[in-house]
Amino acid sequence: MDRNFLYRDKKVMTMKIVVEMTGLSERKVRYYETKKLIFPERTSSGIRKYSFSDIEKLMDIAEKIEDGVLTREIRNDFFKRRKKHINTRNDTIRGQLNAHFK
Repeated sequence: MDRNFLYRDKKVMTMKIVVEMTGLSERKVRYYETKKLIFPERTSSGIRKYSFSDIEKLMDIAEKIEDGVLTREIRNDFFKRRKKHINTRNDTIRGQLNAHFK
């Protein structure tokens, strides 16, 4: 398993750290969450936790919005990319299974 992948996707950072790292306000980060652009985990006490991947995604979102892209368009683009990634991964797994059982 790719250690970099695990490291980037582990949700360990609080909102305070995200705000410091991105320069975005808490309000803006929460707004992106309500628009289903970002998906932090929550602790049992309700504290949001973010990953390095989330921070990169937030920076990308902020840049696109600054360029005039609508949140709806950003969300659609993210879902299309995610679907493409899943399809590619499924094709790879299918190929590996076919090769194994030939």
